[in-house]
Amino acid sequence: MTYSTEQLVQILDEELRATWKGERILLSSSDRLSNSVVAKALGNEKLSKVFAYQDFQKQVQQYQRDYGVSGIIWQVCRFGNSEVRYPELHHQLVPVPGDKAILMAAKPSVVEFWWAEAAEMLLWLAGHTPKPLTRPAVEQMIHEAEWVEIAAGKDELYLSLCWGDPKECHYQWAWPDSRCERVIASESRPIMSNL
Repeated sequence: MTYSTEQLVQILDEELRATWKGERILLSSSDRLSNSVVAKALGNEKLSKVFAYQDFQKQVQQYQRDYGVSGIIWQVCRFGNSEVRYPELHHQLVPVPGDKAILMAAKPSVVEFWWAEAAEMLLWLAGHTPKPLTRPAVEQMIHEAEWVEIAAGKDELYLSLCWGDPKECHYQWAWPDSRCERVIASESRPIMSNL
């Protein structure tokens, strides 16, 4: 029997809890960090916990690859009285072949939900200083994105437009091959502009 995505997430959560309780140790952890100052500052106990969990996580991710277990989990985004169900890559897992296609297939329904909820709102490109966007500019950005991610705040709705590798797209070092740009829909200037 192959473990499911949900079972792997549960296994990782249980292992993380056990690691932070001190139930898992890695004796050679200080040897694995090339910066001796950082290693000394963190201490062997903390380093042991970090590396023990990282090793376990790598084993789970290799299991995913070996058995083709998806890294996709399904979430629900609620805004106002509406909601949309959408896929996202779990932050502790890796994508396997077919996962990106799942993300891409959900794009139309997520975009439809986002536009329905954001219809009367102002649109902004997220960043340190949010930049106002026009609806045609956002439509073009959505058209160019391979898949989208969605999140909601109390009064704001966030649409992330993503390209490239789902595991790397949120890291600036992966640009321009993989990236996500976030558009914010809000009644006024965004509160969470640095998201």
